Amino acid sequence: MSYSDTKPAESRVSDTLARDRLGVAAVVFFVMSAAAPLTVVAGVVPTGLAVTGLTGIAGAFLAVAVVLAIFSVGYVAMARHISNAGAFYAYVSQGLGRPLGVGASWVALLAYNMFQVASYGGFGAIAEPLFADWFGVNAPWWVLGLAAWALVAVLGVRDVAVNGRVLATLLVAEILLTVVYAVAEITTDGFTSSTASLDPSTLTGAGAGALLVMAITGFVGFEQSVVFSEESRDPRRTVSRATYIAIALIAVLYAFASWAMISAAGADKVVERATAEGPELFFNLAAVPLGDAAIHLGHALFLTSLIAAMISFHNIISRYIFSLGREGVLPRVFGKTVPGTGAPKNGSLAQSAVGLAVIVVYAVMGWDPLVQLFFWGGTGGGLGVLLLVTLTAFAVIGFFARHPEGEDVLHRVIAPVIGAVLLLVMSYLAIDNIANLLGVEPGSTPALVVPLSFAVLFVAGILWALYLRTARPLVYNGIGLGARSAANSGGFSAALNEETR
Repeated sequence: MSYSDTKPAESRVSDTLARDRLGVAAVVFFVMSAAAPLTVVAGVVPTGLAVTGLTGIAGAFLAVAVVLAIFSVGYVAMARHISNAGAFYAYVSQGLGRPLGVGASWVALLAYNMFQVASYGGFGAIAEPLFADWFGVNAPWWVLGLAAWALVAVLGVRDVAVNGRVLATLLVAEILLTVVYAVAEITTDGFTSSTASLDPSTLTGAGAGALLVMAITGFVGFEQSVVFSEESRDPRRTVSRATYIAIALIAVLYAFASWAMISAAGADKVVERATAEGPELFFNLAAVPLGDAAIHLGHALFLTSLIAAMISFHNIISRYIFSLGREGVLPRVFGKTVPGTGAPKNGSLAQSAVGLAVIVVYAVMGWDPLVQLFFWGGTGGGLGVLLLVTLTAFAVIGFFARHPEGEDVLHRVIAPVIGAVLLLVMSYLAIDNIANLLGVEPGSTPALVVPLSFAVLFVAGILWALYLRTARPLVYNGIGLGARSAANSGGFSAALNEETR
């Protein structure tokens, strides 16, 4: 009798994510919430204008969308053959080999955790003066950050459908506000439709690397559709539809809003205004026709945009941890879910512990939560995800080279190769422009530490996989297989029971 046959009913549920919980709309909400549309439009776009001095950000968003759409042709095709909450980890493991897959998983955990903890810093720093103005509450940033952390921690152990409903509410509100404010900016006196924001020449000149990377940072989260494949209804259709819909919506929303902002401010003045006003630029321009209330409402939804991103990134991190724990790459205690809801409880608690530790350390050390946590963490996380997407593009090529059945040449060769080449160029530009992206001097500590951290973790993950191959071959053979992992199949109950004691 196999191990699976002897497991109690409750534990059989506790190592599986909830099935049939999410439709296309719910997955799109998770994806776009991680992308944080209002945060990007009001934060990333003005920052990109100020740092690079280039006004072609709308064109950059569209160009990046095209590259990601090309990449997604092979990506979602691979999703039809692999259903695993580990996403990048599983794909790289089965496309390029288990050691590289484990290395990719460690890079993914760092990158997404950087986004997650960055959101706590951004929320606290931005909410601190607003709460003092609105409610007369003079709380330090870390108290407000802890309040957001507690909300996310509670939702993290709830049914994924509950998280989806919360995200739907927050996301619809911020998208509507972004569209309304962009339309309002078009109606301002002096508005002149400008093609400068769509000028393709800005994507080839000096600083273009920083501009492209800032644009791709705005799309981070598009890859999450695959992470929820195990919990989706009809994953073969849900994943592909959600991915393409999210990329298209994000591209159109970002390009339209940034074009409206640049045209309303004036292409010859927008860089100066972005430098002086920063994230306030988008709200200030909308306030001209809508009144000062637009600024206050914009601030409120800016905060809820960050909360939505926190919830979304928390879910993806907990599922990565769950996937690694289920297969024994991390301690198996992380591969457990809550019976009934299917929430990856221990992975969620682990991420909450990391978030709490970072908030406490920054508070005790007195470090700047806006620049040294929010800005550096978000930028560093964007670089990590870009590197992962690039590696996954090559994994798609490798997988279909060995398993060509079921897919045509466009899905398994042409699109994956073109996407991989384009992403490789973007990754080179990102690393070459890392100092500009972080706003520091070339060769300074942050400019060196961020890319080196990913490199060190990638190598460490490879070495850990090689150790598993020798010391725990049962675990090694199941790497990247998810629910089909050798560590979850029958026929070796004694070995598994011994290993999990």
